[in-house]
Amino acid sequence: MKEHTNDYQVRDYDVVLDSVFGAPGTPERATAEERAYAFYSGQIIRDVRKGEKVTQSELASRIGTTKSYISKIENGTMTPSVSTFYRIVGALGLRVEIVRPM
Repeated sequence: MKEHTNDYQVRDYDVVLDSVFGAPGTPERATAEERAYAFYSGQIIRDVRKGEKVTQSELASRIGTTKSYISKIENGTMTPSVSTFYRIVGALGLRVEIVRPM
């Protein structure tokens, strides 16, 4: 296992990301970005669900799936389909808003 330490050196983190995950546009970088998006989205769902005091089982029941599936989404190991994502959003009383940047 690689040990991570902070040696307090200033770095260009684009270079670090490129060396660890591959350059932008490469399949390796795309895979890393997809994993990061899945993890981040899962964390948002988990935080909202907990904030609403809804269990994984209850959320699963609301959208017609299993607790295990909800857990995998929240842990970022499973990416839900778009329709499932919208069902989760609705079941938690949220909405998705797509806007153009100003």
